[in-house]
Amino acid sequence: MGPLYYEPFAVLELSRMGTPAASKPTPLDPVTLAVLQGRLEQIADEMDATLFRSAFNPIIAEAHDASHGLYDALTGDTLIQGKSGLPIFVGVMAFAVKAVIDKARAEGGPNPGDIYIFNDAWDGGTHLSDFKLVKPVFRGGALNCYLASVGHWHDVGGNVPGNYNPVATESFQEGMVIPPVKLFENGELRQDIVAIMQANSRLPGSLYGDLNGQINALELGEARLNALLDEYGDALVANAMKELRERAANVMQGLVADLPDGVFSAEDWLDNDGITDEPLAVALDLQVQGDTLTLDFSRTAMACAGPVNISKSTAIAACYVALKHVFTDVPANAGVLDPVAFVIADGSLLDARPPRPVGGYTETILRLIDVVFVALSKAAPERVNGCAYGTINALSIAGYRGDGSRWVMFSFFGGGHGGHPAGDGLNHGNAPISMATMPPLEILEAAYPVRFTQWALRQDSAGPGQHRGGCGAVYELELLAREATGFLFGERGKYAPPGVAGGAGGALNRFTYPTAAGGQNPPMVSKMVDIQLQRGQRLRLETPGGGGYGPAHRRDAEAVADDVRLGYVSAAVARIAYRCVIAADGTLDAVETKRLRAETAP
Repeated sequence: MGPLYYEPFAVLELSRMGTPAASKPTPLDPVTLAVLQGRLEQIADEMDATLFRSAFNPIIAEAHDASHGLYDALTGDTLIQGKSGLPIFVGVMAFAVKAVIDKARAEGGPNPGDIYIFNDAWDGGTHLSDFKLVKPVFRGGALNCYLASVGHWHDVGGNVPGNYNPVATESFQEGMVIPPVKLFENGELRQDIVAIMQANSRLPGSLYGDLNGQINALELGEARLNALLDEYGDALVANAMKELRERAANVMQGLVADLPDGVFSAEDWLDNDGITDEPLAVALDLQVQGDTLTLDFSRTAMACAGPVNISKSTAIAACYVALKHVFTDVPANAGVLDPVAFVIADGSLLDARPPRPVGGYTETILRLIDVVFVALSKAAPERVNGCAYGTINALSIAGYRGDGSRWVMFSFFGGGHGGHPAGDGLNHGNAPISMATMPPLEILEAAYPVRFTQWALRQDSAGPGQHRGGCGAVYELELLAREATGFLFGERGKYAPPGVAGGAGGALNRFTYPTAAGGQNPPMVSKMVDIQLQRGQRLRLETPGGGGYGPAHRRDAEAVADDVRLGYVSAAVARIAYRCVIAADGTLDAVETKRLRAETAP
């Protein structure tokens, strides 16, 4: 079969929010529209906050690896998203809600009081750790819209505690797979479904707490939405939804039209798939033609044996996130993608089919975001930043406490963001797929038998540029328990985060683990399983910095001297990369710097 071609998304019809298509829309003045937009966003934000404050596992409670939104009753398209959750979920959940719509329709539903649950990564996107709950909202007996909640559960079975299994060759090695099923039927909780899920988790109590947090978030969202509809009327709110969608589409169309016509290409690579140590290409040909943008990924590698495959819904959602990073003024809803078409090769790395493993989806979508940035930098360098560090470095450590109970520490770690037209990249930020934060070391140390012996910025990790990238980080943690087993799923061990507009790439990712012969790096560079740890042994992560923006020799020399004094850049790299001479006391040698730049600058 040939490539899959996705036309720009259809325009939302008023009838999709429960208003008859023939009825005349209620006129909206700008103030009322702004008020309704704020009130609707507040509903999603309050759902986010409800889950964050009630979740049992730190990945949701502290890192905010979750999201909520309102979705169209017929298509599942995103209407409103929360501002605190993961943007990648917002795009993916449109596909998840559509999967529930199809399931309910086939069964003669949905019905009031139903809530569907599932983690099918090929139908609803992302990976098996992310559980989606979808609730239809009825008004006067008619379906109005859907509310949805998604959260990353701590452990859902599989071969590796925490579920990031870098050597999985099929989904069954990554965790339990739950297709769309009713968790609530006509308002009654199905305890059998809960029992099945708890029986497949190493941490059933954590699972139960997170599940109830998501249920509560949906219940609160429904109550807040009904109050809003009672106050303003269903027709007026439906009209606001329609107008917000159309505005997003129109703004995006205008921004695309401002780009120069042409084809702008970018290529990047994943280190390997965890099974075979061969690079995997992620390639984009971005075509601008008038007010239409086509993202053609035909040159990307085919699906692989290991767990870095992603579904097409995840690929499209990642592109949504990348475009929103570049075109920040566009309202966040499905209208963003109306003027965008996708070409994705059937059966490729970006179109995984079950039971292909997809546990490491985060690494591949980060590479997708990077190639979008690099391609767009060739069309509009004034809009685009260098690439961020490009890996979440999913680390899990598991063992047993003295009383025989199981503990599983799962966390992800930060790095540098790319330099941009207005300044330097962020030091030690989280991945650009999300609004999540790294769990604080105090939380991790309080919850698990580990101690961080280092948590610091990494010198010389930032990509040189007129505006340098942000610094990556150094994390070193020591095991306090008698013994445990560690696992790492990372990337960017071979291919550095690229700079743009003449900027250089950031440092490579580096991981060291203890062996009988001393510290060692993984054979697969960025991925490792079954690291046997004893009390007092340490794991060490050195994460990449972001790519630079613009040629490094154009960076203000005093700014380079500041970087050296702050420890971000060494004097040696200042001389080699920036053509700046910094004295031992940290001051700039202006005469030597001027001479060196005159001799060596292009």
